[in-house]
Amino acid sequence: MTTRTATAAAGCTEDELLTRIHRDQDLDARREMIERAMRLVHHIARRFDGKGITHDELVQVGSIGLIKAVDRFDPAREVKFSTFAVPNIAGEIRRHFRDHGWALRVTRSVQENSAAVAKATERLTTKLQRYPSHQEIAAATELTLDQVLEALTGARHYAIDSLDAPLDAGGDAFSRLDLVGDEDRGYLHADARMTAARGLTCLQERERQIIRLRFEADLTQSEIADRLGISQMHVSRLLAQALATVREFLDSEPVNGRAQTAAAG
Repeated sequence: MTTRTATAAAGCTEDELLTRIHRDQDLDARREMIERAMRLVHHIARRFDGKGITHDELVQVGSIGLIKAVDRFDPAREVKFSTFAVPNIAGEIRRHFRDHGWALRVTRSVQENSAAVAKATERLTTKLQRYPSHQEIAAATELTLDQVLEALTGARHYAIDSLDAPLDAGGDAFSRLDLVGDEDRGYLHADARMTAARGLTCLQERERQIIRLRFEADLTQSEIADRLGISQMHVSRLLAQALATVREFLDSEPVNGRAQTAAAG
């Protein structure tokens, strides 16, 4: 674009620009018209702010709708350009939301009903000076009450909050992740201890003592032998025998019997 043609386009009225675009395919006029109409894009994009897509991205998408409107507009139809451009820009943004803006994928019908419910809610709120009831929204959109409720639920899936997002609770800074529970491994240890306790019931007192010294007191076989006054080989033999007895006892124990024993414990 030369300086002269750019200056000429800048001095044109909107109608003149549109005529030059349609009649002469004037690229300088097209560029000037798009730049002037960007205010429409920003205005419409603000309607969709806060729904999980950044304002800059909305403006970029809306700009595509604006370019399409500039290229398709026919001055001979005697319609204001803004009247023609607004639905093109808004439609492009809505299609972007439909295809990319939902954090959780919902059906196309729910997305379309959600858009209709949002428009009807805004219109009724202005008219009634209060938030409309679900029945009023259903009547205005010609949807069933179930469809309205489904659309309202689906609308909450535009965006999701990060688990790291800070929460304000009494001045203490913490995130949602801090509220997520963790697996309590104590249950597994408790179950293992109950199983071991049942197994020990089949042993003689000396065998139970050796088992406890080895696995609860964490003594070596030599230390157990010194404490009981017997040889290490004897301790090893008694320990192996005791463990085999416990294993056989637990394997032969009926499932119902295990549950009853655990409950009694």
